[in-house]
Amino acid sequence: MSLQTKEEVLLDMRAAGSELGWLCSPQEEGWELLQTVVNGSLFYTYSVCSVLKGEQDNWLRTTFIQRRPAASRIFVELQFIVRDCNSFDGAPLSCKETFNMYAAEADADVGTSFRKGHFRKVATVAPDEISVRGDLKVNIETKVVEALSRKGFYLAFQDLGGCVALLSVRVYYKSCPAIVLGLAAFPDTVAGVDSVALREVSGQCVSNAVSMETPRMHCTLEGEWVVPVGQCQCQPGFEAVNQTCQACQPGFFKASVSSELCDQCPANTQRSLPGAQSCPCKEGFYRSPEDPQSAGCSGLPSAPRDVYATSITVGKLRLSWQPPLDTGGRDDMSYSVSCERCEAAACQPCGEELRFEPHSSDLRETRVTVVGLELGLNYTFTVEARSGVSQFSSSRATASLTTAVLHTDPPRVMLIRLEKQTATSLTLSWAVSQRTSRHAPRYELTYRKKDEGTTDITTYTVLVLEKNMVQISDLTPATTYVFRVTALSHEGTPNGEGKEHEFETLPQGQCGDQSPAVAGGLWVLFVLPHCRTVYRSKRRGSRARRGPEDTYFSSPEQLKPLKTYVDPHTYEDPNAAVLKFATEIHPSHITKQKVIGAGEFGEVYCGTLKVPGRKETMVAIKTLKPGYTEKQRREFLSEASIMGQFSHPNIIRLEGVVTKFKHAMIVTEYMENGALDKYLRAHDGEVSCYQLVGMLHGIAAGMKYLSDMNYVHRDLAARNILVNGSLECKVSDFGLSRVLEDDPEGTYTTSGGKIPIRWTAPEAIAYRKFTSASDVWSFGIVMWEVMAFGERPYWDMSNHEVMKAINEEFRLPAPMDCPSAVYQLMLQCWLQDRSKRPRFTDIVSLLDKLLRNPESLKTIADFDPRVSIRLPSTSGSDGSPFRSVAEWLESIKMSQYLENFSHAGIVTMEQVLQMKTEDVRNIGVRLPGHLKRIVYSILGLKDQISTLSVFAV
Repeated sequence: MSLQTKEEVLLDMRAAGSELGWLCSPQEEGWELLQTVVNGSLFYTYSVCSVLKGEQDNWLRTTFIQRRPAASRIFVELQFIVRDCNSFDGAPLSCKETFNMYAAEADADVGTSFRKGHFRKVATVAPDEISVRGDLKVNIETKVVEALSRKGFYLAFQDLGGCVALLSVRVYYKSCPAIVLGLAAFPDTVAGVDSVALREVSGQCVSNAVSMETPRMHCTLEGEWVVPVGQCQCQPGFEAVNQTCQACQPGFFKASVSSELCDQCPANTQRSLPGAQSCPCKEGFYRSPEDPQSAGCSGLPSAPRDVYATSITVGKLRLSWQPPLDTGGRDDMSYSVSCERCEAAACQPCGEELRFEPHSSDLRETRVTVVGLELGLNYTFTVEARSGVSQFSSSRATASLTTAVLHTDPPRVMLIRLEKQTATSLTLSWAVSQRTSRHAPRYELTYRKKDEGTTDITTYTVLVLEKNMVQISDLTPATTYVFRVTALSHEGTPNGEGKEHEFETLPQGQCGDQSPAVAGGLWVLFVLPHCRTVYRSKRRGSRARRGPEDTYFSSPEQLKPLKTYVDPHTYEDPNAAVLKFATEIHPSHITKQKVIGAGEFGEVYCGTLKVPGRKETMVAIKTLKPGYTEKQRREFLSEASIMGQFSHPNIIRLEGVVTKFKHAMIVTEYMENGALDKYLRAHDGEVSCYQLVGMLHGIAAGMKYLSDMNYVHRDLAARNILVNGSLECKVSDFGLSRVLEDDPEGTYTTSGGKIPIRWTAPEAIAYRKFTSASDVWSFGIVMWEVMAFGERPYWDMSNHEVMKAINEEFRLPAPMDCPSAVYQLMLQCWLQDRSKRPRFTDIVSLLDKLLRNPESLKTIADFDPRVSIRLPSTSGSDGSPFRSVAEWLESIKMSQYLENFSHAGIVTMEQVLQMKTEDVRNIGVRLPGHLKRIVYSILGLKDQISTLSVFAV
């Protein structure tokens, strides 16, 4: 439909013909109704031509014109002829070539009653074309009558001595016509109501269409539709056709509210009915819950192919297989492996001693390692192929492999120990490698006298034993014997040559157990290197950042954590770390409610968690955005592997993860007040000093727990502390390197990556030496942020300026009203020598003492507004005095009070300098933090002026 203006006519002089009945005053002179031929057409016109009679005052009034209630702006189109005064011989000076138009409102028709005083002038009508004798030139003018409010009105035309013919008077108002646009219907709307330039009009979606917001358009003064806002879209099963929503044709569907057309039914679906929102799957084909309705239906996968086993080491093999020939058209294949062991024609499920690496179910790769196999048994492994639709069918796509009897090597003898010795006997024991059979191994022991090895004939004594200890008697005193122990295979053959060891019997007459001296030495020889290897291996697999050279960690208390953090990145399969440290949650137990933020990997929601048997709880839900790579998925879930190892009231609690479904999620407890820095900025001056110190105590307690677990946070900042409804603070954000990779805020690039300069200790910046001591430095910055109500550390200094200042021993000054004891603790955290910084144990203890003795918080640290409110409180950005109150308030981030200053008449900086604390309070600055910020800034300005005056003198 056209968007052109619609005109509603209220009066048309031409249409009325001779039945006008307008009132003339005076009645016998002036205007008169004539029948006139103009350009060959017959018209009834009102004319007046009393030019030669001198000054005139002739009025012509219309009949009562009823007004539509909403039509407050009326257009009057006039067609008229005006004769040139020079065309009259002897025309007086009073001759006019214009006439006036008037209007008067009324609630009822007053008949022939006519009072000039009731009329208000609308316009003086002047022609564009002047007619001369025999040459009639028609003029067309349109005038506007505004602000009409009563039921009707009159128009009047005043002649003051001209020669005028009114050919046509057409009175109308404009409206924006009823229209359907963007699947929304808008009603006929009168233009110019209350003289509003753009009148907003709400529309209504057509049948079978909906909109997220009410569709709107704007009607102009000229009756034109402009600026459409919002759009309706057809509901599922309907598509837009000529501004209507029509049902999808058979064989087509539309699954969602959108402006798209209906789609043809996808592969493996049945022909749909009219208005279908989806196409049902054919028999034997399915959709998974994660599949969109626009996707085709999938068949079940066929069985895996070519299952085979490869032996790796003793009791360990690798199962491999080929994917199914037919995947059913899906790419979400996974595999599970089950096991039976057979002995003497009887089979039973494999026990818990058999392990699958990485695991036995939900395998994405076509291989798995089996550990813990025993000798002498047959194993049957069954591999099942599954896809996202396998759950809808009871049939299983499996392939099996029955291994032959596993021929694995017998255990090996690792060391021989002398347990006891006498003059005629030696008691020996030995250790073996891991057993790979449930049957006890047998051993072959051979021994001889040492001196017999130099002759051509050597005599060996051979013993076959079933235990790893033996006492050998009837030996010669003071004689050295050579021993060799080897393990026997299942068939009774020795496993290798075995290493020879020498032991000596005691001299005759000497008896007793000498094992502590002799055998003890052998034990040290064999065992200590092994222990040392294990110890080093454990340190390599740990996240602990400390070393023997680090005096900060030299105390025994620091070296004995109750539990040690395990870095999930040391796992060959990161998914195994997630399964070990995090609880799997079914997505049906999670309800998302609203978006509360955005993380690196996706949006963060507030929602609920309802696990059967547990009370429903509020949670925060981190999601992984679509289109992620497998590497991004592993990095996303690694944070859960870290959080899952922690359990402390001041560490954000991990509720669980969703990993076995398409959309991975991390679910944590919900913290109502969000990030600490934003909370403090929003409540500047509203939180007491005692509460602030309590917050710091909670953060320090959480960091002490992490330090005790050998975990180094590396990104401790107020933005990474979350606050709940009880103002409890909890340490969060354990995705360090990933966050820093994409966060340009406060980071500095080094050869090892990016680090947050403003919060990082100097040794960590220079040498990337991250320890619990560097976390203590960061905690000092967090203390400053908290006491400064979220102020940015080092203000607007650049990263290079910050590093240079720190190296030159500059430290952040005390915030306003900061207790001296708290600021002194900050300075201790910022000591250049990290070994001299307090430990988190010391920090928690000191803050606890301050909280137990609130009087200790009343001594306030020295405050210098020229430094603590850096630059903004003393001068403009270029060092010059402030030019206006607005510039000054903006510099100290108090622009919201500009109107307060203006209303109080404080419009110059000279007036600002005269203000006292009570004056600032009286203009409406009530919040304590804001009041102090403004007052201290004024003090800084006065102090600067005084200093400049001294220099000037």
